[in-house]
Amino acid sequence: MSAPKPSSRHHEVIIVGGGTAGITVAARLRRAGVDDIAVVEPSANHYYQPLWTLVGGGRATASASMRPEAKVIPGGVTWVREAAAEVDPDAQTVTTASGEVLHYGHLVMAPGNQLDFDKVAGLTETLGRNGVSSNYRYDLAPRTWDFIRDLSGGTALFTMPAGPVKCAGAPQKIAYLAADWWRTRHVLDDIRIILVLPTAAMFSQPDWAKVLVGIAADYGIEVRRESQLVEVDGDAKRAVISDAATGTKDTIDYDVLHATPPQSAPDWVKGSPLADPASPFGYVQVDQYTLQSPNWPNVFALGDVANLPTSKTGAAIRKQAPVVVANLLAAMRGRTPEGRYDGYTSCPLVTARNRMLLAEFDYDLKPAPSIPFIDTMKPRYDMWLLKRYGLPAMYWHLMLHGRM
Repeated sequence: MSAPKPSSRHHEVIIVGGGTAGITVAARLRRAGVDDIAVVEPSANHYYQPLWTLVGGGRATASASMRPEAKVIPGGVTWVREAAAEVDPDAQTVTTASGEVLHYGHLVMAPGNQLDFDKVAGLTETLGRNGVSSNYRYDLAPRTWDFIRDLSGGTALFTMPAGPVKCAGAPQKIAYLAADWWRTRHVLDDIRIILVLPTAAMFSQPDWAKVLVGIAADYGIEVRRESQLVEVDGDAKRAVISDAATGTKDTIDYDVLHATPPQSAPDWVKGSPLADPASPFGYVQVDQYTLQSPNWPNVFALGDVANLPTSKTGAAIRKQAPVVVANLLAAMRGRTPEGRYDGYTSCPLVTARNRMLLAEFDYDLKPAPSIPFIDTMKPRYDMWLLKRYGLPAMYWHLMLHGRM
């Protein structure tokens, strides 16, 4: 008997990815009256990932960042609980890992990116032990806090890889949270803190970069620029740092290591026709303003998977989602998309256990403040409250419901 053929079905709109971008777009499309929407997402749980930095800094619990995926899928939207494995924009199909073929009228790519821990030799093998952790995973963020909380002397290493990463400020934020904790415990002077950055500047936006230089200096943090982590020996607690400016490598004995992993598009996206030839990380090619594919007008992308010259943040998605929805609706009606995304992104830069800066800017790195009459370049307690309580509430109750 021959094996049964994989099933096939059609949806007017297929959204690949049920994370922040996918659910926000789905909710907005439903509010606009689109009835036939499917979200392809294998995960049982949905995470508010910006909270993981605070989990790693001992300022929030991991459970506060999680909801069942079923609770965030908008009413009337079909949940295809599988991973996407292939996309064929000419045939207008998405194939799932089980082989099911889904046909679409319009496609929204929002699968996020993947964490490439294995790109750093020895890192995967020692995650969660030997003082090594990463706030970029739900299960590891609490381990970060365990290691930080228990350290009273030695060397703490915080690293950031080359290439685009989600929330580019996160590798620094955990260093500041840790330093502030150690200061409150009166052990800061006994700990050597090293922050390893792949860039020449502290931050992509120059105004906030200047502020961060002063904050790092106040904590006594040693900043190594144009450098990155290339190897970890967990059992020996040694890390190898490569300096791109000098072409040299330095071996550092550490007690705590917070590693931000290299990141890229999911492998199946890299091998698809939608991958941007100009992106060495395989991100999806779209017009940076309309978020529409230049080759397939019925395809859009947003969020971490899109190859856009801006930081990959939830705040960027908040501004991208209405543009994608407006332009997708225009395409469905045979009209020219007129929605424009200006590159807005924001990074809530936690600088202490109860202080935060809010960096907001556009494609031109021009400050784009959204809160009037407040100097968000100064660490503030009210901004900390926004980060810890306000933004999560807005995320769960407004953004994922298509209301902001």
